[in-house]
Amino acid sequence: MLYNYSISNLTGLQDLILKNTDYFGNLLLINAEIERKPHKCPCCGKTTSYIHDYRIRKIKDVPAFRKNIMLIHKHRRYVCKSCGKRFSENNPFAPRYYRVTLRLIDEIFRKTESERSFTSIAKELNLSVSTIIRFFDILSYGAPKELPQVLSIDEFKGNTGKEKYQVILTNPVDRTIIDILPDRKQNQLISYFKQWDKDSRNKVEFFVRDMWNPYSDIAKVYFKQAIQLTDKYHFIRQIIWAFERVRKKVQKKYGKENRLLFKHSKKVLTMRKSKLNPEQHQKVEYLLYLSDDLRCAYYLKEQFYEILDCNDNIKAKKLLSEWILYAQNSGLHDYLQCASTLQNWAKSILDTFDYPYTNGFTEGCNNKIKVLKRNAYGYRNFNRFRNRILHMFNYKKLKNTKAAA
Repeated sequence: MLYNYSISNLTGLQDLILKNTDYFGNLLLINAEIERKPHKCPCCGKTTSYIHDYRIRKIKDVPAFRKNIMLIHKHRRYVCKSCGKRFSENNPFAPRYYRVTLRLIDEIFRKTESERSFTSIAKELNLSVSTIIRFFDILSYGAPKELPQVLSIDEFKGNTGKEKYQVILTNPVDRTIIDILPDRKQNQLISYFKQWDKDSRNKVEFFVRDMWNPYSDIAKVYFKQAIQLTDKYHFIRQIIWAFERVRKKVQKKYGKENRLLFKHSKKVLTMRKSKLNPEQHQKVEYLLYLSDDLRCAYYLKEQFYEILDCNDNIKAKKLLSEWILYAQNSGLHDYLQCASTLQNWAKSILDTFDYPYTNGFTEGCNNKIKVLKRNAYGYRNFNRFRNRILHMFNYKKLKNTKAAA
């Protein structure tokens, strides 16, 4: 009795009466049955305790202690003496016709919250890949019921559903994914946002996006009252890219020794001057002494970093206007292009100094999605890919919300 009690606690099978166990290599067979109780007839509703016969069911359970567990369940069938109806006993741990336990199904849902592939989960749970996919496809995440106050949009390279890019919509405040769209084409975006009525779209107060024109055009048409914010990462990297192009051009003009010095100094040249240690500062001064173009580009980079330290829109606007003027008169073609880009997006860039919303959470989601795609060697079925992404980010939060309720 003590042996059965210990096995029940270790395996979590307290609702079953364990008869005995057998080992076959890596497989642990547990012979079990449910406590005998009177059952109501599903036909006439009368209570009966008469057993018609027994059936043996083999049911897979969650592996434990590096052993695959198989329950050999002695399943009863009752007979109603009033109407003659034969029916199966109530089974709290495995639905009828299922060959896996409910907690094994829950384990599948829990493990698919990570970036692991279906194949690796199947190997761990001693199931086939098709079984894992079949149970996962039970989950179906429908369209969101409402749009958030802050809506963030970005694309990622999914290569699924015959499309190279998919679109992700997130709520950076609650850190949840709103939806995944099959492609980033403008007609797809129009048809998606068109399904929302005007009142729902007016609830969006901030529209966070990168510097891609179709997103801006969509916001102007469907989110007229929302403030458009350009993600900081995307406009800051315009400056870094311009500086890198100048650095590479300068690097090519010098001999091997100085060329290697430029190459190995990429980090210290792009770093803020205030964060350099004395040794790094000396190295940067030497490199800037070699080239007027590099010195000018470095000055523009540092000036732009000072703009980022502004706490309000007004001060940032003044400094950005001055920076654009300096860049246009610098004689550096790369910074001339950069100045033109910042001038075109100035309104949404300056608004970021008044509001704290960025695409940081969205970019983090994109990185996690790339890991998922790489582990699975890609997804062909878009709906399954979408459900897997939404499940990874939202399933645990939904469970916590339901538990709290």
